[in-house]
Amino acid sequence: MTLTAAWQPSKIFRALLGIALAILIGFLAHGADAHVFKTSSAVVNFDRNATNFAVRINLNLEAIIAGIDPEVNDTSDSPNAAEYNRLRALPPEELKKEFENFRQTFLDGLHFELDGQPVQAKMVDEIFREVGDLTIARSTSLTFQGSLPAGAKAFTFGWSERFGKVTVRTISVRARSAYIEVLEKGATSTPLIIDNLKARTVWDMIGDFILIGFQHIVPKGLDHILFVTGIFLLSTKLRPILMQVTSFTVAHTVTLGLGTLGIINLPSTIVEPLIAASIVYVGVENIMRPTLSRWRPAVVFLFGLMHGLGFAGILKEFGIPKGEFVTGLLSFNIGVELGQLTVIAACFLLVGFWFGNKSWYRQRIVIPGSLAIAAVATFWFIQRVFFV
Repeated sequence: MTLTAAWQPSKIFRALLGIALAILIGFLAHGADAHVFKTSSAVVNFDRNATNFAVRINLNLEAIIAGIDPEVNDTSDSPNAAEYNRLRALPPEELKKEFENFRQTFLDGLHFELDGQPVQAKMVDEIFREVGDLTIARSTSLTFQGSLPAGAKAFTFGWSERFGKVTVRTISVRARSAYIEVLEKGATSTPLIIDNLKARTVWDMIGDFILIGFQHIVPKGLDHILFVTGIFLLSTKLRPILMQVTSFTVAHTVTLGLGTLGIINLPSTIVEPLIAASIVYVGVENIMRPTLSRWRPAVVFLFGLMHGLGFAGILKEFGIPKGEFVTGLLSFNIGVELGQLTVIAACFLLVGFWFGNKSWYRQRIVIPGSLAIAAVATFWFIQRVFFV
């Protein structure tokens, strides 16, 4: 078999060199971003009878204990970098001991209010995670709970400026409300009207989950965006695209439901590398084959099963009530599909419409684009296998 002029040995070597260079750049970019003081998140929840509130905080605890200035671009630029690095290397049980010494300072920096009056909240759960990749900020989870007196109208949350930015959002009886706010420089959240949050309708929940599903693709799901873009690049014609997208949709719908129900449980350390590998495969096959292979839809189906388990990890966090599971699942899935269609539409408008019928489309668009997709996904695969 002879190689085409496009894929002579020298060009193959340059292509592989390009992938290696992209991976190296990815590692350097990864290292440059690794020590950033990450924004914390606080998720507020009111129980169904509005008798208690709970706030789950996910934060970079080591940076806060070490006294890293939240305004620095990189923790290594802080004079307290050595202390941060020491804390970052501690196993969970040792970090917990460090937190015990810091606990009162942390509690003094938290502000829970009902109708403008301070209230007490008790820490009811704490999760100190394993060390993992030392170049990546580790997330610690702390959950607080307090009582809602009869007639309480509004809840507010805030914390000390020294703890950095915090994103506050709510989870209502029907999964969550649309409320989300970023607090900076010690600001207090907008008052959360308790009755509004606990009285949301099924239609509110449907709208919420459609939005959540859509956002999980656009803008948050870069890996899924690259996968769908790879599907599009091979052929801009409708039939090949529909065959692959339909196969992908059916597959991820199955595992999304089974994974969310807990019937299938695969750790993210397996699922996430496989998702990256699926993107590599699509990119490489786009380069090696000029047309859709007979087995491509089947392969996309298998990869869709993995992507569905990735979606399930997101959906499980919202704790959908059993009686509303199907509604929440379908709404989330609709949002995912709308996100995928948006990606395909964007690819068509940016590339397919203008260049899809050009004789050089494959040479100048498909191969370089697929090469870039495969390179990025190769970096992700290495990162997810060896550094997570």
